[in-house]
Amino acid sequence: MQNVFMQTNVYPTTQAAPAAVSLMESVREQERCDGVRFTWNYWPWTKSDTSRTIVPLGVFLTPFKLRANMPAFNYQPIYCHKCRAVLNPFCQCDLHNKTWICCFCSHRNPFPPHYAGVTENERPAEMLPQFSTMEYTIPQKTALMPPIFLFVMDTCVDGDDLQCLKDCLLATIADLPQEVLVGLMTFNRTVSVHDLSMNTIKHSFVFRGTKELSAKEVQDQLGMGSYPIEAYLQSPKTKTRAGNRRQPAPPAEPQESCQSRFFQPLSKCSKFLTDSINGISADPWVTANGKRNLRSTGAALNIATGLLENSYPGTGARIVLFAGGPCTHGPGMVVGEDLKTPIRSYLDIAKGNAPFLGQAMKFYANVAARAVKHSQTIDIFACALDQTGLHEMRTCCSSTGGQLLLGDSFNSSLFSQNLTMFLSRDSESDQLEMAFNAEIEVKASRNVQVSGCLGQCTSLEVKNEIVSDLDMLGTGGTAEWRCCSLSTGSTLCFIFETTVSQEVSMAPSEQLYLQFITSYQHANSQRRVRVTTVSRSWMNENNVSLSAGFDQEAAAALMARIAVTKADLSGGGDVQRWIDRTLIRLCNKFGSFSHDEPSSFSLPDNFAQLPSIVYHLRRSQLLQNSNTSPDESAFYRHCLMRQDVTTSLIMIQPVLYAYSLSGPPVPVSLDVSSLQPDRILLLDTFFHIVIYHGETIVQWISAGYDKMPEYGNLAHLLEAPIEDAQLIYSRRFPMPRYVVTEQGGSQARFLLSKVNPSKAQTGVIYGGYVGGGGPDLQAAAILTDDVSLQTFVDHLRRLVVSSALNS
Repeated sequence: MQNVFMQTNVYPTTQAAPAAVSLMESVREQERCDGVRFTWNYWPWTKSDTSRTIVPLGVFLTPFKLRANMPAFNYQPIYCHKCRAVLNPFCQCDLHNKTWICCFCSHRNPFPPHYAGVTENERPAEMLPQFSTMEYTIPQKTALMPPIFLFVMDTCVDGDDLQCLKDCLLATIADLPQEVLVGLMTFNRTVSVHDLSMNTIKHSFVFRGTKELSAKEVQDQLGMGSYPIEAYLQSPKTKTRAGNRRQPAPPAEPQESCQSRFFQPLSKCSKFLTDSINGISADPWVTANGKRNLRSTGAALNIATGLLENSYPGTGARIVLFAGGPCTHGPGMVVGEDLKTPIRSYLDIAKGNAPFLGQAMKFYANVAARAVKHSQTIDIFACALDQTGLHEMRTCCSSTGGQLLLGDSFNSSLFSQNLTMFLSRDSESDQLEMAFNAEIEVKASRNVQVSGCLGQCTSLEVKNEIVSDLDMLGTGGTAEWRCCSLSTGSTLCFIFETTVSQEVSMAPSEQLYLQFITSYQHANSQRRVRVTTVSRSWMNENNVSLSAGFDQEAAAALMARIAVTKADLSGGGDVQRWIDRTLIRLCNKFGSFSHDEPSSFSLPDNFAQLPSIVYHLRRSQLLQNSNTSPDESAFYRHCLMRQDVTTSLIMIQPVLYAYSLSGPPVPVSLDVSSLQPDRILLLDTFFHIVIYHGETIVQWISAGYDKMPEYGNLAHLLEAPIEDAQLIYSRRFPMPRYVVTEQGGSQARFLLSKVNPSKAQTGVIYGGYVGGGGPDLQAAAILTDDVSLQTFVDHLRRLVVSSALNS
């Protein structure tokens, strides 16, 4: 067994922040180390006070966050005998009697025998403050299955696109670890499952794309032997660590025929798989003029799920779908064959003119439920100039934790770069940067309950004393969730509430504790458990003490998740009203003002940026349907629901940097006044990287000054935003679109649609700029119906201080 003891003076403590360090600096440091961030860093003690916080008690967790210098300890976690919480730095330890007291239930537990040598100077890592997050490698008698990838390719695409798809896929597969298992399927109006048993003659099993098949039917038609899926479902049950839920245990050995025929280790089938992919040809069926290709995407996903159910039930696997157009054939179809009938838009959905919508969404929801049941992840790469049905298929990715990527063509650098990054490896361990078959369990202090989770997960329906009866948006009614896969950036948001009545007093030194136990399969086929334990203070004195712990960035990210969830359920109008009411109530509760005097209104520093963030949220592509297709909205919202707080804020309120000859790059306000003629602007919206050249910069480039040696500073100025954009590219997944434009250019709309139109409604337009502020305050003309930020804030002030609201 690995030595569990460490000298306490070797590792510096990171829990206690110096007095000079602000609360937000401590919050960001904990987010960097533990992947945890709270909307409220002081929690109200009573249930009535909790209801008045307006923004829920939310905790963002990135369970698979990469953390530098975090070892994986090769032994089992030490569980409390009563509540099954894990030993952590916040537990009290009696080293003389070799016992520890659980900080969640106050139960006294003995140390295990191999902890007999624990002393003040020699303690196990989980008792040291800097190990608030612990990683355990669980010893296994037999190794788990290696990662499994089933690639499902659409052949109803143009020849050039198909060739690029094959080339990109082959290049990516060549970089995969040799031990992974791979499978291959293709589809057009039929679905083909390729036999990888390396016979001299390549062959595949062909299914009609018009029928929805059960797992048993797939098994029978593929001749997969006598091992039925029912045997897995009826296999001996095993209790989980919590002891309150039972799940089927996967078979010790996968069925040989499945492994040898349809899934092979890459080390054994690399050449055969390469030949099989190279041999894939475009859809041989002739498509009449005015018609769409018959594409059976739904049947392909259904058969892929059934194939994995029979081959490796209960084992983490990924179905990677490459779709070049909408499903037009069989189950899950989203549009008809005739090109004269366009695919549904938001207007069609609102008017009830989307005949395939309801049935398609029900079908893909069933496919997703089957995938979740067997820990399968569905990833979708959709590349087409028109919509491909992501709006209907999104649940396949969101329920299973899969990736959803949108592009114009397989013949693009954006697709190839995203595919490469999707299957990239960690530079230190050389393993895939993903986790499989994960389950997350929440432990909480007394008087705290969890009411739901907003993110890409599904409920395991484990109800205990910490599960709230409160009906919240998201996935609730459980203390455990399943994430079929996790990436290093996958972030969930858990919603909590307190249950203390007004009469119950609080102990003077009482703290609240939360623990997140994530069990998952590592890419190296090890079973690991990551335990993150955090603590916060109770506050029950007054609003000043409570507001001091408010994190406006985390609150904005949580409001965005709630708004997106509401928009998916009810549409945009109700969501806008909910956002406005929430902001008004929050400002009314924690702002300072005199009744009916808007000029007297002010907010504390840690609330001051929230109105601006909410203003940009209301205008963002996350909520606005105009000029956005349902597929694009599905992609944008999918990305928001899996990103951390910092990245979510970039989606909500993009970041703008200015480059000029007068000094180094500086961040500037997202306002029309920042569009100066002698500047280069770099806009990061997460989905787009935009480099915008002002009018004077364009004239200098046209004159060729950047090519002249005496104007080397101009050449450096032009290179600076490009280098910074490349740095963003190297760190982000999915990779954003790259746009270079100029003042007056058609693609300048990517920038102009994001800035605050503070000069749009006033001033005299001349020469392409709005005047009224002198030569030093010129701004590009913005033609929009949106109100400016100042107008929005003025309305907010009047409503907040209104006597009618405060009566």
